Amino acid sequence: MIPARFAPVLFSWILSGTMSLLLSGISTYRTLPPHLQFADVWMSTWLVGWLFAFPAVMLAAPLARWAVASVTTSPAPDRQAAD
Repeated sequence: MIPARFAPVLFSWILSGTMSLLLSGISTYRTLPPHLQFADVWMSTWLVGWLFAFPAVMLAAPLARWAVASVTTSPAPDRQAAD
């Protein structure tokens, strides 16, 4: 198993890989209708996109967490648990 301290990096790796795969596939399809080389073009654009997406997610995830925390409230503590 992977130690928990690597969870943010693993999260960023998986999220950036998934999102860049989907977006590059959509963009490639819109530009280049499916044919024999579609998969080759898609995979090459995905890898280039992933190279940019991974560091972007590493930088953006903490900012997104901060933004969400600043506009949300924590649930009130349970009064019965304190008794």
